[in-house]
Amino acid sequence: MQEKRTLLKNAKIVNEGHIFEGDILIEGDVIKEVADSISAKSSQDVIVDLEGNYVFPGVIDDQVHFREPGLTHKATIETESRAAVAGGITSFIEMPNTIPQATTIEKLEEKFAIAQKSSFANYSFMFGGTNDNLEEILKVDPKKVAGLKLFLGSSTGDMLVDNPKTLENIFSKTRLLISAHCEDEATIKRNIEAHLEKYGEDIPIECHPIIRSEEACYISSSKAIELAKKTGARLHVFHLSTAKETKLFSNKVPLKDKKITAEVCIHHLWFSDEDYNSKGTFIKWNPAVKKAKDRDELWKALLDDRIDVIATDHAPHTLEEKKNTYTKAPSGGPLVQHALPAMLEMHHKGRISLEKIVEKMCHNPAILFQIEKRGYIKPGYFADLVVVDLNSPWAVKKENILYKCGWSPFEGVTFKSRITHTFVNGALAYKNFKFLDVKAGKRLNFDR
Repeated sequence: MQEKRTLLKNAKIVNEGHIFEGDILIEGDVIKEVADSISAKSSQDVIVDLEGNYVFPGVIDDQVHFREPGLTHKATIETESRAAVAGGITSFIEMPNTIPQATTIEKLEEKFAIAQKSSFANYSFMFGGTNDNLEEILKVDPKKVAGLKLFLGSSTGDMLVDNPKTLENIFSKTRLLISAHCEDEATIKRNIEAHLEKYGEDIPIECHPIIRSEEACYISSSKAIELAKKTGARLHVFHLSTAKETKLFSNKVPLKDKKITAEVCIHHLWFSDEDYNSKGTFIKWNPAVKKAKDRDELWKALLDDRIDVIATDHAPHTLEEKKNTYTKAPSGGPLVQHALPAMLEMHHKGRISLEKIVEKMCHNPAILFQIEKRGYIKPGYFADLVVVDLNSPWAVKKENILYKCGWSPFEGVTFKSRITHTFVNGALAYKNFKFLDVKAGKRLNFDR
């Protein structure tokens, strides 16, 4: 039986540092051909005229929290992967701090089973490291699992790994890529105690970046890097938030040869401490959004390739939870639907090129995690594609927010660009604010 073919005509293709006009032929779930002009092969072919709009490879988000199992009042793999596809994210890597935590092979595979039934996007999961599960870590197959997540500072889920001997053991023995949340727990505890003494439970939200301080971030990330250098481990530091930390990373070798890499998240590139007054706990994240000068230095490090990847750290909580006082309001917010539009807005402001957006959100996650046949627009690669209209403004409103939690830190923002089509494994899953309810997501494989 002939596989379904879809021909995308009149595209501006953004790939591998170039923008060029051309056509893309999809056959089944893969890209068959990319050329200046392609003719339909049969009358059965579906032809989509993109009218000069841009085509990106599907975005790969290397850090999300979709809350399933155990926290499904906040989100599910189904709801959040659907929002991701609307935002041009066709593949995600989800974190282990669910209930139960994904710290055994059995619990990890249970999450894969949920995603297989319900995910609109391609998926993988991080295995969670703890102070006492090294034996399980060593059983994980690096070809089938994205990597190992270590919380070197406690965050949602309390999976803190704080035993120095255990950490050195993990770094020395695992073959997995280690991704780390780096904040120094002792520093944060001291800062919290001082602020509780001064303010009581109702600490002003503006104190968040003072409590979860530059010092707390730098102490932890510099120690992790030191340990990675000592042991030869492959380390990826999640969500950099400070100017000081950017100096720990290098742009001297190509990404494929780097042993120590870094990520920055949308919120640390968009917001600063000046926004706490208007946004309050809705921009409470760990690590904290810090000063405008930190944001500027993160941008510099991103553009000069000391920072390798842009991600979301999508971490939804309910409105009721976020409306609590500082000490009770959880950290994290939903971002997958609005991450690419936010970066395109930065393109309109002259801050970043389209080619660099694609490099940091599509190509580099694929290189860094060695994801098989994704992240590029190339024949033989899976047809994960996003069509973008750069001149079609839309406002973020309650009624068009797709997260289960029903809110966004971007509410009220008008974006100049919109995603018009998202293809996942060759299937058109989303078109102009409408879903075709196609669950075409597949488990990611890794070329290791």
